[in-house]
Amino acid sequence: MADDDPRRETDAERLDRNFDELLQELRVSQTGVQILFAFLLGVSFTTPFRQSDSFVHTVYSVTLLLCVLATALFISPVALHRMLFGRGRKGELVKISSRLALAGLYFLLLAISGAVLLALDDPVGRSAALTLSGGAFVVLVGLWVVLPGRLRAQRLP
Repeated sequence: MADDDPRRETDAERLDRNFDELLQELRVSQTGVQILFAFLLGVSFTTPFRQSDSFVHTVYSVTLLLCVLATALFISPVALHRMLFGRGRKGELVKISSRLALAGLYFLLLAISGAVLLALDDPVGRSAALTLSGGAFVVLVGLWVVLPGRLRAQRLP
């Protein structure tokens, strides 16, 4: 237990808390990726999609695969936990799971941007859809990457 730790928790307690917090974050992320995945799976069965051009089919395919990768990355910590449970490797589990979750967020960011492009291509036109999906991408990068990076870099009092 570190002297400067205001929680006064042991290393094992800290690892348990960190993993519990990570699992809570993954629950939120998984819900979003599951909704997006369901939307994408349904799109391919519609008549307008079947009649769309190769650009839409390509964006769809890439977006669906990005969503699959995000899903795999978000679920991986659960599989790791099951495989490593009771083996005294919680520190390793927390570190790797955190990296997997972060990678999952990056793939989800790209998948959301692709889904916005797909959803807007027909109603507003390709140029506007590209602009708006680019805007969504910028907003997500700002909120999910830039803001946390800046806060992390700030010195605490």
